[in-house]
Amino acid sequence: MRQPDYTRRVAVTGIGVISPIGNDKDTVWANLKAGVSGLGIITKFDPSQYDRKIAGEVRNFTATDWMDAKAVRRSESAMWYGVAAAKQALLDAGFEITDSNREDVGVVFGTGAGGQELMIASHKILEAKGADRVPPTFIANGLVDSTSGMIAIETGAIGHNICVVTACSTGTNCVGEAAELIRRGDVHTVIAGSAEMPLIEVAHAGFGNMRGLGSPRPGYPMADTSRPFDRTRDGFVLGEGAGSLLLEDMEMAKARGARIYAEVVGYGATADGWDMIQPSEHGSGAARAMRNSLQRRGVLAEEIDLINPHGTSTPVGDKREAEAIWTVFGDRAARDRRSIAITATKSMTGHMMGAAGGFEAVATVLSVAEQIQPATINYSEFDPDCDLWVTTETEQRSIRYALSNNIGLGGHNGAIIFKRWDGR
Repeated sequence: MRQPDYTRRVAVTGIGVISPIGNDKDTVWANLKAGVSGLGIITKFDPSQYDRKIAGEVRNFTATDWMDAKAVRRSESAMWYGVAAAKQALLDAGFEITDSNREDVGVVFGTGAGGQELMIASHKILEAKGADRVPPTFIANGLVDSTSGMIAIETGAIGHNICVVTACSTGTNCVGEAAELIRRGDVHTVIAGSAEMPLIEVAHAGFGNMRGLGSPRPGYPMADTSRPFDRTRDGFVLGEGAGSLLLEDMEMAKARGARIYAEVVGYGATADGWDMIQPSEHGSGAARAMRNSLQRRGVLAEEIDLINPHGTSTPVGDKREAEAIWTVFGDRAARDRRSIAITATKSMTGHMMGAAGGFEAVATVLSVAEQIQPATINYSEFDPDCDLWVTTETEQRSIRYALSNNIGLGGHNGAIIFKRWDGR
């Protein structure tokens, strides 16, 4: 273990992703730039009895490409996605975990509510076949922290291993805490990210009864359902998947000649202490998280060029997030200023719940690395309550710093800032 050094810099050197718009970095980035929607009719269960029948499902994914067949049988989708994304990030970084470095490689990987598939399946077995037929392996594989544990098993990373759980802010908090572990000296490399598979019928019914799920505008295609910050927005769409970043001590990354996508330069986390569903009035908690992320390493508000927002497409949530952005950035946020680009990727993926922050960190890093702001699809009607420059065209643009923002059920807020890598 090294001594803490809070001037220590943290590089992003690897990316992994499983999502409704692709199961690898290159496919996802191409689809983000092209504005391809990953939303479609639910196939995970029969949605015929529900008014809302759409979700962002992972397609063409084979778990045994990434895990042993026995481990796959004993576990569930959230773990498969997380392990796959983590392994992709290592491969992308060209980072090999060996006996000589494995104690200095950590895992900070979360799920919002992992284990639900196994719990439901095991309960059905209990009712149908009796207690002695309940799988003895389901508990160990169905805990919220099971994915972080399996990533360590599958990769050999045996340094610091924790699972951060903050609902829809999980992935952002995992990436932020991972960077702080490196600065603190616990490890020099961290596999960070989050995964989720919330497309189970009881969750769909619960969100529907909560009046959280959206619908397309009359006469519009089903993919129009997710339209963050649009005046007509009426709810979110559930999605699934995982996003992972490999974070390294900057000096070590440079020494090994690693490709550096971006630098992690800010992280803030706060609580609303307000309500289990709605964000605090005026988005005050999210505003504090964003402000803290700026202050942590001295980034100026005027240097932020892009925000990947939480942007779920709910009437109240988007309004309060817009208010939070205005609180921190003032009239730079205004649509007519065209100063801070709002690129809301949930318009294409839906709300991946615990995986949202992991996926959106990936999208934000790629925006910084490629100096491209992807469009927000389905946005056509300006809402004066959300006076933001919501991008509707994918454009090449100078992006110095970009911020990824997430707001979780229960009042969790997380914000993380990535800086363009300029070779120094």
